[in-house]
Amino acid sequence: MTTRPVTVRSEFQLRLVVPGASSLPVRAGLSYDAADPYAVTVAFHTGVNGSGDVVQWTFARQLLTDGVSAPVGQGDVQVWPSMTGTDEGVVCLSLSSPSGKALFEIPVSELVEFLTMTYAAVPTGAESEHVDVDAELAQLLDS
Repeated sequence: MTTRPVTVRSEFQLRLVVPGASSLPVRAGLSYDAADPYAVTVAFHTGVNGSGDVVQWTFARQLLTDGVSAPVGQGDVQVWPSMTGTDEGVVCLSLSSPSGKALFEIPVSELVEFLTMTYAAVPTGAESEHVDVDAELAQLLDS
């Protein structure tokens, strides 16, 4: 095991794209834990000023990484680079569930900074060093 940080967290101000209206600010936290080295979690804070429930989505770190420079994903999670009306670089994050769809814009510079910290914690190719296969298998068999 390594002595690098095992958890990376960042708070973001995302924009919820609303068709036919102005986009809305949404507070979200991105987190990465070396115990689940292939995944990132986005926690969306709902309600006025983020005072409501927290809705979490977990998906592949590589999906966000690839989405910074090219469209990726299929199904429930899709990611692609774009520009806002003010020529600010963003990464679009489209999420779909049986409850509905949502499209968010993440400032590309902040996302790249977060991803850089995750790769400092667990570099590409070193993810398997952080997975306890025996514990994962035991948990799977207990289910």
